[in-house]
Amino acid sequence: MAKLYFYYSAMNAGKTTTLLQSAHNYRERGMRTLILTPQLDDRHGKGVVASRIGLKARGRMFARGEDLLETVREDIAANGALHCVLVDEAQFLGKAQVWQLSDVVDRLRIPVLAYGLRTDFRGEPFEGSLYLLAWADELAEIKTICHTGKKATMVVRVDERGRALTEGPQVEIGGNERYVSVSRAEFKKVVRGEGRMELQQPTLPLEEKK
Repeated sequence: MAKLYFYYSAMNAGKTTTLLQSAHNYRERGMRTLILTPQLDDRHGKGVVASRIGLKARGRMFARGEDLLETVREDIAANGALHCVLVDEAQFLGKAQVWQLSDVVDRLRIPVLAYGLRTDFRGEPFEGSLYLLAWADELAEIKTICHTGKKATMVVRVDERGRALTEGPQVEIGGNERYVSVSRAEFKKVVRGEGRMELQQPTLPLEEKK
């Protein structure tokens, strides 16, 4: 039975890596997938969905007000049977788009796997995440850790000196150089201005220094 799934986490927990692995699993079995990615996130090139560990795939970009049910229908008409829809950066969906994705599940009987953040750098929910949490059939947390060793559930936006920012637009695309995942307790501490945030190491140390 098709379902709407929401996989949520803080930044840099491996959401996109998990999405790409899921897409690979379908394709390995001869099943076609459609990866949707928001138009505003073009860090890796237009329509490119890429993980921090180097995995990447081509996605179909969508605009903020686009009807995603119609997008999926058009894709099926052009390319044939579709077995799964995957949504990267799902926090940027609008309320109506989350409802349209639920229609993909309920009317077209196609599973939808959405991956995204729950909250922004101020601790406020994103619109897309809010309605995915309300309407998804299945919720799953992708876990990562804070530098304190606790589970990270919040995101801090920092400036170039590692100082937490509490003002600014909700959406500002960036990666390790702008955002740090922390526990709720650490989030409160940082927002109060107590201490600095150390930016996260961008890659694994695959080779030891000699």
